[in-house]
Amino acid sequence: MKVAALYVETDGCYFGLPDVDPWDEARDARKYDGPWPVVSHSPCQRWGKMWFGQPLTVKRTGIRKRKGDDGGCFAHSHRVARLYGGVIEHPWGSWAWPHFGINVPPREGGWISSGLFDGGWTCCVEQGRYGHYARKPTLLLVYRIHPADLPDLDWGIGEPRLDPAVVERMGLKRAKRLGEVGARGGGMDSNPRIHTPLPFRDLLLGLARSADVAVRAA
Repeated sequence: MKVAALYVETDGCYFGLPDVDPWDEARDARKYDGPWPVVSHSPCQRWGKMWFGQPLTVKRTGIRKRKGDDGGCFAHSHRVARLYGGVIEHPWGSWAWPHFGINVPPREGGWISSGLFDGGWTCCVEQGRYGHYARKPTLLLVYRIHPADLPDLDWGIGEPRLDPAVVERMGLKRAKRLGEVGARGGGMDSNPRIHTPLPFRDLLLGLARSADVAVRAA
């Protein structure tokens, strides 16, 4: 089954794959309207713990971003996932879940209903169990997948992973404050923290390909 990969990096890990139609910033994934199931990496910057912007920039300019101001990307992802099936991923702690009325799943893993009576299922899983350098707990929301076909993932809460080189460079206190993901990468070089490990990409594509058009959203 063909899959549309939405909001992905240009020439990134979704490009060059058979039966995957990648939509990067240049194509504007908000224009996608079927007919294939989706893997959506909807932008998360305005939904995270620093939705207001980088603290130093806010302090210098006095300008704060608006929470949830993502240009309608998450709302679009939610709509097309419900219509055509597939999976949306966002960081653990994303404000998009409570904003859209989606149940927040347990951090330790396991599928629960989206709570919207729309056939959706949600869970939290660590990308670190699929090749990321940090634990990077991630929320998943799937549609049009029969409950019996929801896979058991590599659930659990792993031990913190602080890069020794980072600790040596900036000190343990600062490294802990930035966290496992934020302490590595950032600025012009954010790829180490935002990249999708290939095993995790394949997991998401597998979820999307298991979507069944007969399992309809409300």
